[in-house]
Amino acid sequence: MPAYRMREAAELLGVSDDSLRRWADSGRVESTTDATGRRVIDGAELARFAIENAGPVPEAGPMTRESARNRFVGLVTRVVRDTVMAQVEMQCGPYRVVSLMSREAADELGLEPGVTAVASVKSTNVVVEVSEAR
Repeated sequence: MPAYRMREAAELLGVSDDSLRRWADSGRVESTTDATGRRVIDGAELARFAIENAGPVPEAGPMTRESARNRFVGLVTRVVRDTVMAQVEMQCGPYRVVSLMSREAADELGLEPGVTAVASVKSTNVVVEVSEAR
């Protein structure tokens, strides 16, 4: 299970490091220390916190330009697998994104709650990618 340093977790939640540290200090979100002594948040805990604290979707207002492709960085919050397909849910800031993909793809990407991934949206298809950095 991945663990996120406070700075990484704060960035994924769209808040400052200080806000996240205060939330951890108050017990709002669980944190631990890693082998190097740095404060971290377990990926599954971060996914749970992101779901429970997602803000409302902001009003877009009138559009002057559109993009055919959008990429949303977020946390995998749920993966439901059967023998052939997988349903992957992500919390990307205030947005919940759901993707249906083959089970093989979900397995190869190592998708599970707490993993950071990118949802690439084009029309009605959502493609989930995982960065090599982790």
